[in-house]
Amino acid sequence: MVDYSFQEVIRSRQSIRQFLSTPVEDEVLREILEDAQYTPSNCNTQPWDVHIVSGAKKEELSRALIPAFEKGTFVSDFTFDMKEYYGRYSERQKEQAKTYYEAVGIAREDHEGRFKTVLRNFEFYGAPHVAFLFMPSFGDNVRVASDIGMYAQSFLLSLAARGISSIPQTVLGMNADAVRQVLGVSDDMKLLFGISFGYPDKEARANSFRIGRDPIESNVTFHG
Repeated sequence: MVDYSFQEVIRSRQSIRQFLSTPVEDEVLREILEDAQYTPSNCNTQPWDVHIVSGAKKEELSRALIPAFEKGTFVSDFTFDMKEYYGRYSERQKEQAKTYYEAVGIAREDHEGRFKTVLRNFEFYGAPHVAFLFMPSFGDNVRVASDIGMYAQSFLLSLAARGISSIPQTVLGMNADAVRQVLGVSDDMKLLFGISFGYPDKEARANSFRIGRDPIESNVTFHG
């Protein structure tokens, strides 16, 4: 039997880029985190180390990240370069960027406008909360990172099931030292990415579009 409630949640979830300032209630947030705690992991290691940042600490973190971005100084625990995308992967990335900038009315040649738009990442798009996902380092880190990815999906869907929106942000992991310093996190915990979350501003232009998905034949091969 298909669980249509789950199907609706997973197919309707979208990355939101403008939030209301209304905070998520403490008891609701605890329920969401308890849901995510049931995520599977390699050997049940449960390697996620999650830091939920709100209020004054969130503003302090923003003040630390924005100048670093403006100066172009990044200290990331893991490499990331969109130039390495190729073929259909690159096409999807460019389609997403084009759709977003058109939705918010920023032309391709408007470099200042695009810079300010990217800067919104470090203001967490006005979200009242941001979750930073840290992990211990084991081997080549691939298995650990996959566990964190599964945890993130559980977290995102539990948020969505309660009408709370979110956006995973790779860029929030690109100044790991600054985040660790502000949050008092040990150097042996590696920052993968962050997730801004809260109630969506449904009137914002930045939330007025949806990104499509390729048919499953693009990604799935059936055998037998």
